[in-house]
Parts: sequence; C-alpha cells; structure tokens
Amino acid sequence: MTEESKKNKTKDESSSTKVTEDRPSSAEVMEEKALSAKAVVDNSKEKKDDLGEEVVKKDDLGLEELPEEIKKKLEKKKSENTQKSKKAKKRKKKVARKVSVGRAYVKATYNNTIVTLTDLQGNVISWASAGIAGFKGPKKSTPYAASIITRLAVGKAKEEYGLQEVSVYIKGVGTGRESAVRALNNNGLIVTLIKDVTPIPHNGCRQRRPRRV
Repeated sequence: MTEESKKNKTKDESSSTKVTEDRPSSAEVMEEKALSAKAVVDNSKEKKDDLGEEVVKKDDLGLEELPEEIKKKLEKKKSENTQKSKKAKKRKKKVARKVSVGRAYVKATYNNTIVTLTDLQGNVISWASAGIAGFKGPKKSTPYAASIITRLAVGKAKEEYGLQEVSVYIKGVGTGRESAVRALNNNGLIVTLIKDVTPIPHNGCRQRRPRRV
C-alpha cells in the first residue's frame, strides 16, 4: 500500500469515530421522546384549564357556578315573587337552626326530576324541580336539568342550614337520577348512603288486556 492510501484510510477511520461519538445512544433517544410526550400532555392540560373544561368554577360555599341563562331566569322569578310578597300579609321570621346531617330524596320520572333535602326527622329544608330552574317541556327530564336543580337545592340548604352530609334515597327510573347524585357530591356534600326505593309490583294489580293488532 502506498503512503497516500494509508493516509486516506486513517482519515476515514477518524471521521467514522467522530460520527459515532456525535450520535446519541438509543436510551438517550427514548428519554428525549418521553420528555417531549410529557410536555405535550402538560400543554394540553393547561389548554383545557384555560378553556374551562377540566376545572369547574366554584364559589365560597363550594357550589358549582350556574350558567348565565339560568341566573337570569332565577332573578326574574325572584323579582316576581317579591312583588307578590309585598301584596300578601307579612309572616313571622323563622328561627335559624343548623342541620349538618340530613337526607336527599331524588324523584326521577320520565317527565320531571324533583330533589328534596330534609333533616333526619323528615322536615323539608329545601327543594327544587326542573320548573323552578326555568326548564320547559321535554328538557325537564334531562340529566342537565337534574344537575342544575340539585345545585339550587344544595345552595339553599348550605346557606340557611349549613348542610354537609346526606344519605340519598332515589325513586323512579328517569334519566336524571344518576346526574342528581353526582351533582350532590360535586357541590360539596358528603354522600354516605345511596338507596333505591323505587316501588316494584309483586304481581299486584291485574294487568290490562293485550291490545288487538
């Protein structure tokens, strides 16, 4: 071999060693990929927070904020009630009492959902139905309506009586039953018991005759 070919060979070897030194190992590549993926996930979470999808806004009592449409409807109803109460006779003010533990009765039918909060003796503290929140027609039986009326009932019970803990009794097979129970938990109440008290017939009344087709 000539001297020139030897020199070229040594140059090639040195360049190949430099390239191998510059290339990162497979473990390093995997770490970089994992870090980039984590950064993407964090960014998406931050976006969700900015959009208000992940974080739900809550007030001082730990209640979810109502939509603006429902707030307007409630204010309108309040003003109407105040006008009526001015005309009516004045009643004596009730003595404030504290009820930290109570019961929640959810009646979910195909046409409506009614949430009633009581003390342990069964005396009603607060209640709400879909009509109070301004829902009409088929919207009254939706899960969304159930969550909002639960928020209204819990808000009144927390403000006036300081309710903290409830045992839930569900009656009926409507679509709002599950969302009402979730809303109780989301609005800061501790749910200790969930019981289904839907009445079931044990072949009681005689059935209607079969329809002729």
